[in-house]
Formats: sequence, C-alpha cells, structure tokens
Amino acid sequence: MGNRKKAKNRSNFIMQGSILAAASILSRLIGMLYRLPVTNIITDHGNDYYSAAYEIYNIILLISSYSLPLAVSKLISAKAALGQYRNARRIFQGALYMALAVGLLGSIVTYLGAGFFTGKLLNTPESELSLKILALAVFFLAVMGVLRGFFQGMGSMMPTAVSQIIEQVFNAVVSIAAAGILFEYGLSLDQKAGIADGRSGPIYGAAGSTLGTSMGAMAGLLFLIVVMLMYRRVFRRQIRRDRTDSVESYGTILKLLVLTIVPVILSTAVYNISSILDQGIFKYLMLEIQKVEKSTVEVYWGIYVGKYKLLTNVPIAVASALSASTIPALTRARMEGNRKEMRRKTDGAIRMVMFVCIPSAFGLTALAEPILRLLSWNSDPIAAKLFIAGSAAVIFYGLSTLTNGILQGIDRMHIPVRNALISLALHLALLVVLVQVFKLHIYGVVISYLFFAVMMCILNGLAIRKYLRYRQEMVRTFLIPLVSSAIMGLSCWLAYTPLEDLIGFRMAAVVCIVLAVFIYGFFLLLLRGITEPEIKALPKGHMLARVLKKLHLL
Repeated sequence: MGNRKKAKNRSNFIMQGSILAAASILSRLIGMLYRLPVTNIITDHGNDYYSAAYEIYNIILLISSYSLPLAVSKLISAKAALGQYRNARRIFQGALYMALAVGLLGSIVTYLGAGFFTGKLLNTPESELSLKILALAVFFLAVMGVLRGFFQGMGSMMPTAVSQIIEQVFNAVVSIAAAGILFEYGLSLDQKAGIADGRSGPIYGAAGSTLGTSMGAMAGLLFLIVVMLMYRRVFRRQIRRDRTDSVESYGTILKLLVLTIVPVILSTAVYNISSILDQGIFKYLMLEIQKVEKSTVEVYWGIYVGKYKLLTNVPIAVASALSASTIPALTRARMEGNRKEMRRKTDGAIRMVMFVCIPSAFGLTALAEPILRLLSWNSDPIAAKLFIAGSAAVIFYGLSTLTNGILQGIDRMHIPVRNALISLALHLALLVVLVQVFKLHIYGVVISYLFFAVMMCILNGLAIRKYLRYRQEMVRTFLIPLVSSAIMGLSCWLAYTPLEDLIGFRMAAVVCIVLAVFIYGFFLLLLRGITEPEIKALPKGHMLARVLKKLHLL
C-alpha cells in the first residue's frame, strides 16, 4: 500500500510537471507566433526598443513579484505536507497583502522612472513609452503570482497552466492589433513633421506591443480569481479538518516569505541583470569605442533578442515548468525526511528536461535557416549563424534553470546566488574580450551567454551532488538523447535541400520539423532512453504507451 502511494505520488509529480511544461511550451509558442507579425510590423529597430523596455520591466517584476509563486508554493506545500491548512491560509493571506503593496509600489516606480531607466541606463530613450505601458502589468502579475503559488503549493498546476495560456492569448491579440495601429500613428506623426526616416513608427509600434502584456496579465488574473472563488469551499473543508494548535502570526509569515524570497530574487536577478549588462556593455563597446553606426547596433541587438533568444526560450520553458513543480515536491519530501525520494524526483526532473532541450538544440542548429525562412525572418544572414553558434545554450540554460529550482527545493537557497555571481563575473569578462578584442560583435554576446549557462550547470551540479549525495545517471539522461538528437539533426539537414527543390522551402521546413520529432522519438525508444512508466506518467501517457506497443516500439 505504501509503495503504491509513493508510486502514485511520483507519477503525479511528473504529471503535474508535464501539464505545466506543456502549458509553458504552448504559451511560448503563442508568444513566438504573435511576435512574427509584431516583428514584421515594428521592424528590428522596434524590437530593440521593445527589448530595452522589457529588460527593465523584468528586473522590476523580479523584485516585486517574480519570486512570489515559488516562495508561496514552497511555504504552502510545507504546511500542507504537515496538514497545517490554517497556517497555509495565513501564508496565502500574508503573501496577498504583501503582493498588493509591493505590486503597487513597483508599478509607480516603473512609470515614474521610465525615462531614467531607458535613457540613462540602457542608452535607449526611445523605449520610455513602452516601459510606461508595462507599469500596469507589474501590479497584476504581483497578485497573480500569489494565486499561482497557492495552487502550486496545494499540488495542482492546472490553474497556473490555464492562466498562462489565457494570458498569452490576450497578449497576442492585443499586441498585434495595438502594434499595427500605433505604428501607423507614429508614421503619421513623422509625415506631419516632414521627417523622412524618423523613428516614431517603431517607437509607437513597440509601445503597442507592450500593451498586450498588461492586458494579458489582467485576463490571467481575472481567471485565477474566479478559480479561487470556486476552490474556497474545498479549502474550508481542509481547514476544518486541521487540528493544529498554534496559528502563526503575520509577522512570522512575513519573515518566512522574506527569507524565502530574497535568495530567489538575488539568484534570478543575476540572470536578468546579466541581460541588461550585456546590452549596456555591448552597445557601449560598439557605439562609443568601435564607433559602429547606431542603426547597425540596433539591428544586431534586435535580431539577438527578437529572434535568437525568443526561439531558444521556447524549450527552456520546459525547465522553468519542471522547476516550478519540482520545488513543492522536493519540499514535501524534505519535510518527510525522505532523501531517497528527493534524489528520485531530482533524477526524473533532469531527465525530462534533457529529453526536450537536447533535441531542441540540435534541431535549431540543423534547421536554423529553414525555420527562420518559415517564420519570414530571413532578412539578415546573421540570425541563422547565431543559432549555429549558440543553440547549445538551450541545453545548459534548461539544466541551470532546473538545478536552481532543485537547490531551492532542498532549502539551499543561497547556493544559486553564489553560483550566479561567480558565473556573471566570468561571463562579463569573456563578453568584453570577445566583443572588443576579437571583434565578434553580436556573436560574442551569444558565446558569453552560453558560457554563463555552462558555468551555472557545473557549479549547481557540484552543489546538488554534495548536499543530496546525488550521482547523475549519464547514459539515459544525456548519452542516448545526444545520440538520438545527432541522428535526427543530420537526417533533417541532409533531407532539407532535396525536399526544398521538390516541394518548396515552406513545406520542406514543416516536413523536416515533423520528421525530426519522429526520428528522435524512434531512436529514443530504440535505444531504451525512455521507459514505459515514464511515458505513462505523461499526460495521455497510457494511450501513448498503447499506441507505441501496437507499433512494436515499446
């Protein structure tokens, strides 16, 4: 009976993680797809202005609310594991009060400081309007973060998953419409002023695309409020069954939240600060030292953030989702003193991330140009070369994101902070050398971006091995996916040109992408890289296992 319960818990952990991973991938795909028309509307210049505003927005969001889902889910899952639902409710209420105050303050700072942040810090004053529009999203996401953290802590990823999709759908619709309308408005202003090559179109277009972020956040929040109202009756029943004598004060809860949030903020801040520092250093070296034209630098950076990072972030979403589901699961196992279960969950999460990230990296390398042409992003040959140079970042950023979550889940909150600071220092030194000494311009940014993730993986891996006494399984986690992915990538690379001559580049790209999925899956199964229980733990896994058995692949 006990073994059956443990097996069910392990399956549920993978299932919940898979649900959130699937929703995250779908959200990223929606985000990528709506950026296609938006990028074509606002141009690479507009992408540069949009990304500058977004970098500042991400930092403010990080400080005000980014860590709230993780902190709330970690603390609530710990109380739920002990049956202390009254204290779980107090944590939720205390976090909500905190989110309302910090979210409001973050919105005010974002709006009033927009000119300083974009003009003085990032040397991109054209982004001021975009950042002001994003101020509203800061408040919505702070409150939404508490609601998402509550449901994740109670062991359900579905509300978070659905709210992510709703958020992105609203974001996509509003962004495309507003970007088009405001871009034309900006052009009309330039025409009235007699400016032939003005930048008002990209400036207003970028601002329109940020409006979708705020409207999407509002839609996602409204959905979670409705779900919370429906869940209240269930939660009240759980509270009535609680026989806990002492109820923690709001002061104690605030202290717990701060002690949990601060390390997460610091470690995640390094990731976001890294992007801001990269942009500031790159533009300074290119504009002030090497005297490259501003329009050229803007195009370089627009391609990097609007194409390379946008596409590579889609598979990395799997790691973020698995991290979100791993933290409460590891917290429960730690509260129960079950180190074996902690190691098992760590092993399962790492394997799931590698199953997705390794083939994604090979696929982006082999099919970089076809994918960009399919997305109508073939205007500059630099874009395809960025993927060839830096697609491996998908593997290492996915793994470093997950290992951060694992360390936070086993209550080693300070270690990701330390590791991130070490990696950042080395990364920035390498960036300066590559851009200034070797003159690699945007390729230097990509290589140093990859180096940061590699260092995080090494340092986090050593820490997990030390504190969990965990030894990483290599063959099924890394070797088999690498071999399967290499065969997949080579096959699709060889097949693309003949297919292009036969059916055209668009259909050839689609066929190669579908072919890649089947080739990778076939060799993963052939080499025993994934087992039947792992397949059944996935959403619709039992049905998939039956189909594979009929095909004699399992």
